[in-house]
Amino acid sequence: MMNLVAGVIGLGAMGGGMAASLRRAGYPVQVFDVRGEMAAAFAQDGGTACASPAELGAACDVVVSVVINAAQTETVLFGPGGCAAAMRPGSVFVMCSTVDPNGSMALEKRLNDLGLLYIDAPISGGAAKAASGEMTMMTSGAPAAYAKAEAVLHAMAAKVYKLGDAAGAGSKVKVINQLLAGVHIAAAAEAMALGLREGVDPAALYEVITHSAGNSWMFENRMAHVLAGDYTPLSAVDIFVKDLGIVLDMARASKFPLPLSSTAHQMFMQASTAGFAKEDDSAVIKIFPGIELPKTP
Repeated sequence: MMNLVAGVIGLGAMGGGMAASLRRAGYPVQVFDVRGEMAAAFAQDGGTACASPAELGAACDVVVSVVINAAQTETVLFGPGGCAAAMRPGSVFVMCSTVDPNGSMALEKRLNDLGLLYIDAPISGGAAKAASGEMTMMTSGAPAAYAKAEAVLHAMAAKVYKLGDAAGAGSKVKVINQLLAGVHIAAAAEAMALGLREGVDPAALYEVITHSAGNSWMFENRMAHVLAGDYTPLSAVDIFVKDLGIVLDMARASKFPLPLSSTAHQMFMQASTAGFAKEDDSAVIKIFPGIELPKTP
């Protein structure tokens, strides 16, 4: 399948690494980003920078979209210079954003009506794993879409879970993953904040917890940012305002109670409105009063 041309739209923390993984695997890679300099920088080491999603779509057999949300996905496909009208019949659009599962199902139908194939493929693992090709993809789609694009997926991810033969299942699993991720970050921040309030040395607390039963991946990863006083966004506060909002919307449709998710969502919204929207999601700890956070060395 190496004769396939792959394209990546969105060269942020995840998309840039995914495009590099495809290039490393030997695929001809077309890239587009609204920040033209990002696409140009990628192409310096191999690949082609495109001026629009339409230019990319016309050149590619498989288009991988790694934009922030459903609105940006809509623009990439159907906005001015969108790729949907330019893609050849039978080519595959791989949607990697975290979106409402019903929206993903609707997108599959719209693209199928245009003669295009679709894979619902949200991602997880962070920028480092995206760059090394070791991330996780939670996918669902028609067998014909997998037949054409599955090798491309495996070039970008160590784990490609096939969760159903139609869109929606992949997004549902990603939404549940984001429930856990958001709640874990909020709980980790609350625990570290309590330790600071009680005068516990934060580095000692971190050392003990990361070697004890109370540890979580999110505590270990995000509280390291707090200890460093570094809130450079790898995943921003507003990402979890959005993602936990999707979690709650999905559950609300079936009247399913999510008390922990609701509380975590309120915490991230409080952090966002307090001015920390674009900071790393660990900045949710800044909502707690009466504590002194570690400073950047």
